[in-house]
Amino acid sequence: MLPIRLDLDVSVQPGVTAVTVAGELDMTTCPTVTRATDTLALEGQTLALDLSAVTHMDSSGLNMLLTLRNRARAEHGVLHLCGVPRQALRVLDLTGTRSLFTLRPCLTP
Repeated sequence: MLPIRLDLDVSVQPGVTAVTVAGELDMTTCPTVTRATDTLALEGQTLALDLSAVTHMDSSGLNMLLTLRNRARAEHGVLHLCGVPRQALRVLDLTGTRSLFTLRPCLTP
């Protein structure tokens, strides 16, 4: 069994919750991100997902981001993707989903 190739850090502050993701976003690691974000209250909050240390993202990562976006919208919250690396941007561009996300250069919401 391969080790999980993902690190997560969650920081909750008034008005914004920052989740820093490092490693790969794929079918093996996305459930870890989902479990961590499912426990977060998004009502009226900004969820800033820092992807600057993501080394690879596949369609599982995209699906996880879309699901998180839909949840944030349903709960009247906002999702910001911060520091999205080039490879992940390419996935967003190839699938025509880049415009669905608010992209930020860093964690400042």
